[in-house]
Amino acid sequence: MSNQKKRIFQIEAFKNRVVVDPKYAEKTWKILEHAIHEIYNHNASGLSFEELYRNAYNMVLHKFGEKLYSGLVTTMTAHLKEISKSIEAAQGDLFLEELNRKWNDHNKALQMIRDILMYMDRTYIPNTHKTPVHELGLSLWRDNIIHSGKIQSRLLSTLLELVHRERTGEVIDRGLMRNIIKMLIDLGSSVYQEDFEKPFLEVSAEFYRRESQKFIECYDCGDYLKKAEIRLNEEIERVTHYLDAKSEGKITNVVEKEMIANHMMRLVHMENSGLVNMLLNDKHGDLGRIYNLFRRVPNGLAMIRDVMTSHLRETGKQLVTDAERLKDPVEYVQRLLDEKEKYDGIISLAFSNDKTFQNALNSSFEYFINLNSRSPEFISLFVDDKLRKGLKGVSEEDVEIILDKVMMIFCYLQEKDVFEKYYKQHLAKRLLSGKTVSDDAERSLIVKLKTACGYQYTSKLEGMFTDMKTSQDTMQGFCSSHPELTDGPTLVVQVLTTGSWPTQPSITCHLPFEMSALCEKFRSYYLGIHTGRRLSWQTNMGTADIKAIFGKGQKHELNVSTYQMCILMLFNNADRLSYKEIEQVTAIPASDLKRCLQSMACVKGKNVLRKEPMSKDIGEDDSFFVNEKFASKFYKVKVGTVVAQKESEPEKQETRQRVEEDRKPQIEAAVVRIMKSRKVLDHNNIIAEVTKQLQSRFLANPTEIKKRIESLIEREFLERDNSDRKLYRYLA
Repeated sequence: MSNQKKRIFQIEAFKNRVVVDPKYAEKTWKILEHAIHEIYNHNASGLSFEELYRNAYNMVLHKFGEKLYSGLVTTMTAHLKEISKSIEAAQGDLFLEELNRKWNDHNKALQMIRDILMYMDRTYIPNTHKTPVHELGLSLWRDNIIHSGKIQSRLLSTLLELVHRERTGEVIDRGLMRNIIKMLIDLGSSVYQEDFEKPFLEVSAEFYRRESQKFIECYDCGDYLKKAEIRLNEEIERVTHYLDAKSEGKITNVVEKEMIANHMMRLVHMENSGLVNMLLNDKHGDLGRIYNLFRRVPNGLAMIRDVMTSHLRETGKQLVTDAERLKDPVEYVQRLLDEKEKYDGIISLAFSNDKTFQNALNSSFEYFINLNSRSPEFISLFVDDKLRKGLKGVSEEDVEIILDKVMMIFCYLQEKDVFEKYYKQHLAKRLLSGKTVSDDAERSLIVKLKTACGYQYTSKLEGMFTDMKTSQDTMQGFCSSHPELTDGPTLVVQVLTTGSWPTQPSITCHLPFEMSALCEKFRSYYLGIHTGRRLSWQTNMGTADIKAIFGKGQKHELNVSTYQMCILMLFNNADRLSYKEIEQVTAIPASDLKRCLQSMACVKGKNVLRKEPMSKDIGEDDSFFVNEKFASKFYKVKVGTVVAQKESEPEKQETRQRVEEDRKPQIEAAVVRIMKSRKVLDHNNIIAEVTKQLQSRFLANPTEIKKRIESLIEREFLERDNSDRKLYRYLA
């Protein structure tokens, strides 16, 4: 290959100059012009498109592109002026049909012309920055047809008239509407917007302004919202059928503004049908509708939320402060649970589980539950009622549901430590009397409390269960070591750890000799196996089963409290005893003694004693004797103690005082923890930090925090800064 000689090719220009016929351009244009006329006259079948393309190609090649382009504009304009007259002449409903037909014809003609002039489109037009053939055809149609004086206003009024007719229930030719609107869109977004959309939105706003005014005078809130929802859906459907998709947001904004935003206040507060009425009557359908419509307008949901919150707070306030309802704590809490369940249902079913509504519900419940300082006590009494008897025969799943509901209400309490005080008292009574429905339910609730408040909150409650189990083992050991006790009275002792159980004033009454001897034996046994411990008897918390024989030899087994047993045993050696004699011999505190005597002498069906004079209350001058006529269809008779379900005012004050005392070390511990990590901190920040740390148990009082800080300064845990008295320093 390398040895072969390389050949070099050279292309030379023609030796002789090519001469073009001077009339060539005119002749060729005449052929093309004739073809354009034929295309517009629907006679294109006889044309040779290949020959026409070649002619147009040659004209451009021979630099006659300008003549070809200007001739095209002139010819198309002339045809469009004729078409314009034809459209203008169309009458009534035929106007749009004629416009649509001519538009389709023009598009077909434009396609053919563009095919013939393709070479000009590709070369001449880009080089000279002129409008391409297709776009030229559209702009000429716009200028000569759509923007012609007689067609423009007529087209707009016809389109708006058709929309109005459809809104008032008539059926229109949606296909034709779609074609005409598409034509406007094809002519450019500005044509669609200026020639149709803008006037359409203005007319629509006026239409809905009038209609909403008429509807709001005639319909209640629920029916008005249904009408608004229907109108909104109609407009969305209208867009999908024949308007530009971008118009959806604009037309829905018009409907929302005119039918909802402008009437929000009136709709929400409408008498006998507004939002409060819907909430009261659980109208989930209407509530869902108002939520979905109001969420579309600015501040719509905020308005619903505010009205719901104020209504809920008002009804909740009435519920927790109504003296009549406070008489029954169980009913009080049940009403709270019912109210919570009602609004949970509304938020779930109607408000799409909206978190902001859930937060408003929670803050409302927290607000009104804490208006009543007895809420912690009442919730504990409710739990006590359920775990004593209310959950008998209820499945495990249902028990869990009830306990979860109680926990929801519990979480709203600011004074969780007050609840703990009462709960501990009530749990102690249930465990000691063996009256709990289910140990599993008890433990389940403690687990829930631990999850909500932490280990420290429930450690003592768990300690109570541990004591009950340990006591069983202790009693087995005691019985094994004293086999001789099987014949006489039997004793069952629960040994309670002082720190775990509710503190009780240690007032020991004088037990009958038979029982005090047994108690001494147990004390000796227990202290023999445990060193360094001290036992103190809590006779006010015990119970007893005693056998009694009445007048006609009727035998019964009476289940009584330890105090009641002490009183009844006195009547083995006396026929009649005065109140003062009983008090002196037993040493039972006066308030407890009166309650015991009242329950044994004044309660019908349980009156194993009689008193003189007969009255409902116990007086210090009363005397008592055995009711020989006592009768009951049961062999075992439980003689309860008349006890107030709720605490009396002095008891309430005492509990409150104990709670306040218990809070002091907790506040101090929080202050020390914070100062240990921060070293230096100002007063306001300490208050904020302590409140935050303790809010899971109680709402700390700033005044009390200040007192605790002063106490810590006195004990040299903290000191004030010398230059800034509001600044504290931690002393290691």
